[in-house]
Amino acid sequence: MNHSSWTAFFIKSVLLGIIIAAIMLVLVPDLRRNAGFSLTMFSENSLRPAPMSFSDAIKIAGPAVVNIYSTSYDTRPLLYRRQPVERTSLGSGVIMTNSGHILTCYHVIQNAERINVILQDGRVLEAQLVGQDLYTDLAVLKVNAPNLPVIPQQQDMLTQVGDLVLAIGNPYNLGQTITQGIVSATGRSGLSNYMSQASYADFIQMDAVLNEGNSGGALVDSNGTLIGINNANFKTLDSQRRLKDVAGIFFAVPYTLAKRVMDDIIAHGRVIRGYLGISGNEYVDRPGIRVTAVDPLGPAAKAGIMVNDVLLKIDGQTIESAYKTLDLVAESRPGSTLHFELLREEQVIEVAVTITELANG
Repeated sequence: MNHSSWTAFFIKSVLLGIIIAAIMLVLVPDLRRNAGFSLTMFSENSLRPAPMSFSDAIKIAGPAVVNIYSTSYDTRPLLYRRQPVERTSLGSGVIMTNSGHILTCYHVIQNAERINVILQDGRVLEAQLVGQDLYTDLAVLKVNAPNLPVIPQQQDMLTQVGDLVLAIGNPYNLGQTITQGIVSATGRSGLSNYMSQASYADFIQMDAVLNEGNSGGALVDSNGTLIGINNANFKTLDSQRRLKDVAGIFFAVPYTLAKRVMDDIIAHGRVIRGYLGISGNEYVDRPGIRVTAVDPLGPAAKAGIMVNDVLLKIDGQTIESAYKTLDLVAESRPGSTLHFELLREEQVIEVAVTITELANG
C-alpha cells in the first residue's frame, strides 16, 4: 500500500472515530459529565423515561390556594333560655390579586360573622366580605398583607372536554390536597331560571374528586393556570326522596365567568346582569330556542313574547346556542334594548325588549 493510500485510510479512520464519539455523547449523557463509562449505563433503569409529574404546576398554583374557616353563631332553646352555639365552616379560596382579593364559594362563608384565612406559608389573616353572587355561588373576600402569592391566570382561557385538570383544596381539614381528573363536559344546552341565572349548565363538569372543604379551591390545568373555582359534586334524589351524592360528577365555575363576577363585585358591590324573563329549550337539528315559560312580570312578557314562541335571532345574530344567548342577555346593561326575531304560528315577528336588571337573590 503506497503512502497516499495509508494517508486516506488514516483520515477515514479518524473521521469515523469522531462520528462514533459524537453519537455516544448524544446517547450517553453521563459521558458529557465526566462520569466515566460503565456497563450500568445500559441497564433497564437507565432506559426508562422520567415519570410524569405535575409537581411544577402545584408549586406554582398551590401557594395561592388558602384554607378558609368561617364562624357563625346559632341559638338553641336550652331550659327556657337560648344558648348561642358557635359553628365553624370549612372551605378553600384562591388569591386572585396582589391587593388581597380572594375568590371562594358563597356557601363557604354564608352567614359568617368572622372569616379567617390561612395561607400555605402559615400566615393567619382575618378576611372581610366584599360581596357575593348567589347565582354562581361565588363570594369575594379581602385580606391585607404584603407579598401575597397570586395564582397564574390567563385571559380568554379556553377549556375543552378531555383536558387534564387538578383540583386544589383542603378536604376535611387534612391540609392542602390535590386530586386529578379530566374535563367531562363544559357549558351544556338548555336554558333554565329565566335565561339569566347561572346553573350547572354554565359550569365545568369534571371527575377530579371534591370533598367537604374543597369548595372555593382552585381548578388548574397541567401548567398550574387557573381554569375554574371548585364548587360541588352533583346530587340527586334516591328512591326515598333523600338527597345523595353522585360519584364522579363534580363542578367548577369557569375562570372567565368567575373573573367577571369578581370584577363586578369589586367595582359595584354586586354583579349587574341583564334580565329577560323566559326559559326555553334548544333545538337539536336547527338553530332557535323554544320558549317554555315566561315570567309574567318580566320584560319579555311586557314586550309580548309568549310560550311556544321560537327565538331565532337577537339583534340580527342567529341564535346558535343557549350558552351564548345566556351570555348575551346577561351582559346587556339594564335599560338597553334587544331586538328579537321569533317564529309564532309559522309567522316571523320582530319584538323589541327593554332589558331590566336581574335581582341578586
